[in-house]
Amino acid sequence: MIDIRTALAATIAALALSGLASAQTGSGTAAPTAGSAPSSAASDLAEGEVRKVDKESKKLTLKHGPLKSLDMPGMTMVFQVKDDAMLDKVQAGDKIRFQAEKIDGKFTITKLEAAR
Repeated sequence: MIDIRTALAATIAALALSGLASAQTGSGTAAPTAGSAPSSAASDLAEGEVRKVDKESKKLTLKHGPLKSLDMPGMTMVFQVKDDAMLDKVQAGDKIRFQAEKIDGKFTITKLEAAR
């Protein structure tokens, strides 16, 4: 016959391990397996609206949503652009999706595309 304390201890251990697995994956779902596809790069892009294009200074002013990669809330701010050609692709009022990084201490747009 199983002692109630042993059964209770086994149940608590199982629950603790289950919680540990969830904490490691960041959610209640199982961790991806080696054969599963990586998350889409498009999901890493933030949404924004172009407020100003400054070709002379090579900067874009954007009103944007949260930037997960930079742990930044949504706001309106000025970004450098990694490639000057990005400035020719947008104008004030355009809805965009973009990726930004902090490069040499400056927030810089590294990828930019029209919002769908």
